[in-house]
Amino acid sequence: MADHKTSAPADTPPQHTGKQVDVESSISLPDERRAADFFGLARRRLFDINHWHEVAEVPIATFVLTDAHGGEAIKSMPSKGDKVRIDIPGPGPTAGDGYDWVVVEDIVEQDAGGADYCAITLRPTANPLKPNDDTAHFFDDAASSTLVLERKGKEVIARYHGRNEVANTDTESTVDNVRNTLVGGGAKLGLSYPQWKSLVSGLVKEP
Repeated sequence: MADHKTSAPADTPPQHTGKQVDVESSISLPDERRAADFFGLARRRLFDINHWHEVAEVPIATFVLTDAHGGEAIKSMPSKGDKVRIDIPGPGPTAGDGYDWVVVEDIVEQDAGGADYCAITLRPTANPLKPNDDTAHFFDDAASSTLVLERKGKEVIARYHGRNEVANTDTESTVDNVRNTLVGGGAKLGLSYPQWKSLVSGLVKEP
């Protein structure tokens, strides 16, 4: 299994400000049939958000899929508009009731000429359980996280693309602004890199 940085596909949100992160991991299978079968396994891992902490080789955060209103979703496949509740070590934002929140902004699936492809994009959002417009995340809502899975012949590739990563310091809570500065600053320094690298690696890890 190979790990290296990569360029982003066209459907990744463009980079305008702040930090960007690109991570890639891949596996080569003996033939295309087995690669297609393995892609199916990796796809299930990608969309099974509730078990990302198990997929990641070095789990740092836990993710819980909810519906658009914050109720825990009893389903395995996310939909656009669903929310994801994130629990990372340390104090969480008061705006998120102790959690960071993102919305499923986009899901893409396609089969082009025998090459399978799917992707999910997440974006910081407000706490759906609280009547407040403050973004409940250490990054502001210009940031995005896109996870991509692709099969090219005998190779299955997983990618992560973080874009426009800027600390969220414009909330109504001074405590949240300080917390987001510290956590967002740490993420920009590379402290969140192990989380995404381990998740990307886990998506294409042989069972």
